[in-house]
Amino acid sequence: MSDFVDNLNEVFALFGPIQTRRMFGGYGVYHDSLMFGLVADDVLYLKADDKSSDAFSQLGLSQFEYEKGSKKVKMSYYMAPEEIFDDPNEAREWATRAFDAALRARKPGSKKGSKKK
Repeated sequence: MSDFVDNLNEVFALFGPIQTRRMFGGYGVYHDSLMFGLVADDVLYLKADDKSSDAFSQLGLSQFEYEKGSKKVKMSYYMAPEEIFDDPNEAREWATRAFDAALRARKPGSKKGSKKK
């Protein structure tokens, strides 16, 4: 595991416990068994949806994309703002925003993840 990924536990300490799992050459970032972030090439991306993507776009943060054959596929994850690595309160705010987007996106009837109290 990279030092960058190892450091995410410290970054998100105020948000709560996270887990990371290897996937597709990167890592998934989970809280309460629900993926709210991903790491690719030591860049953190956070889950977004229609309710939260404007917050990322307003800061000029790019959307995660990968190549599938000759096409570029965009996913509902955006680059995390740099401030989260220096400000624990910012990290908690952005992690909560991403986790809430993941909660809204989960399939009905799914028992994974639960609303933070």
